[in-house]
Amino acid sequence: MRASSLAEDLRQVVGKANVLDSGVNLALYGYDAYLEERRPDAVAFVHSTDEVVGVVKVCNKWGAPFVARGGGTNLSGGTIPVKGGVVIEMIRMNKLLEVDVANLRARVQPGMFNLEFGSALAPLGYQYLPDPASQKAATLGGNVAENSGGPHCFKYGVTTNHVLGMTVVLPDGEVARLGGKAPDTPGYDLTGVFVGSEGTFGICTEIVAKIVRVPEGVKTLLAIYDSIEEGSETVSAIVAAGMVPATLEMMDQLVIEAVEASIKCGFPLDCATVLIIELDGLKDDLEQQAQAITDICKKHGAREVRVARNDAERAALWAGRRGAFGAVARITPSYLVCDGTVPRTALPVVLRKVAEVSKKYDLKIPNVFHAGDGNLHPLILFDWRDAEQKARVMKAGMEILELCVQVGGTISGEHGIGIEKMDAMRLCFTEEDIEAQVKVKRAFDPKDLSNPGKIFPVAQEVAHAG
Repeated sequence: MRASSLAEDLRQVVGKANVLDSGVNLALYGYDAYLEERRPDAVAFVHSTDEVVGVVKVCNKWGAPFVARGGGTNLSGGTIPVKGGVVIEMIRMNKLLEVDVANLRARVQPGMFNLEFGSALAPLGYQYLPDPASQKAATLGGNVAENSGGPHCFKYGVTTNHVLGMTVVLPDGEVARLGGKAPDTPGYDLTGVFVGSEGTFGICTEIVAKIVRVPEGVKTLLAIYDSIEEGSETVSAIVAAGMVPATLEMMDQLVIEAVEASIKCGFPLDCATVLIIELDGLKDDLEQQAQAITDICKKHGAREVRVARNDAERAALWAGRRGAFGAVARITPSYLVCDGTVPRTALPVVLRKVAEVSKKYDLKIPNVFHAGDGNLHPLILFDWRDAEQKARVMKAGMEILELCVQVGGTISGEHGIGIEKMDAMRLCFTEEDIEAQVKVKRAFDPKDLSNPGKIFPVAQEVAHAG
């Protein structure tokens, strides 16, 4: 394949200004929020489904791999072009196409930012519930690819629970429409298959999403603890009491210190952990719920429970939580975000063992996570310029994932497998299980052009599937 000829064919589809192939530009699109880099052969900006079709057909002509990219916030290397080829940049497909209030549906293009979508719905009195912490920079197409969650996933579920249909360009350039506005389309749930497939089955170019009314009332609480175990036990106690808050989020002392130095949102600096609890629903019921949860928190060791008195205080608490990943850059230049999920009741023991991993590898590992559904995000801090540190980080990350599996959890909650966790797939699946999944990939993509080199261990190449 001649890269110059490939780029020239791409220009015939999207125009000269929308194809990048200089060394500097290719370097910019060779990485995401993970720790590796691979340069593509070209970058093509697309504006419509037809242009995506044209680009994919050019890739087929040249046998060139391709990967769709949005905001580049992927934390597991899912948008790194590990086999070269074409990065298909979707960021200009960013229109809100329709808001169908009568049917509680919206049609939106994948390049729109998650927060931008929510901001467009808010004046109408509606919201889209999946809300990853990176929502300012993460696109809806990326949310679909990774089956993203966010703080509200405990009560409302992850992306797959809110996407009912989509238009996709398959790896050979064929356009398919999966699902739709109806809540239960007959036949195989191909929409569900596509959500979370990490771009390995094709490219989503339009999303049919479920929207809901903004709740009548919201109340946000901050519970403060002198031990992370007490905070973790509180989460299980709240759920066991039959209560379902909208969010149950935790941050430990290292994260709190970084957040306060960065944002100054009022978290105490002398505690071990804080638990952010948000309630939503009918105004008349929220006061009673807040009191019941306050009682549970204090029963399980909370030294103080604060209730946000107004929207400004609530916004400050959430600014701290959503800014946590960025704030830890004050501590070290780089970090690896683990993304294991465990049963809620296993949180205290797993967090203790994460602390042991921290000591074993002499690495700082602060914790910020969706406690409600047991989705851990230990942040393993290091300097990327130090190869020996990076080697320890990778070993520590794998050990944490092993811990998650040992207690009945799994290796990813919302960040995907990408290239980070390919070998970790063997912690959850037998070789036969993995081969069966590879066969599904091959059914969609027999040439292995759509985001190849992701998800599956290297020995399980798509071409080897029977």
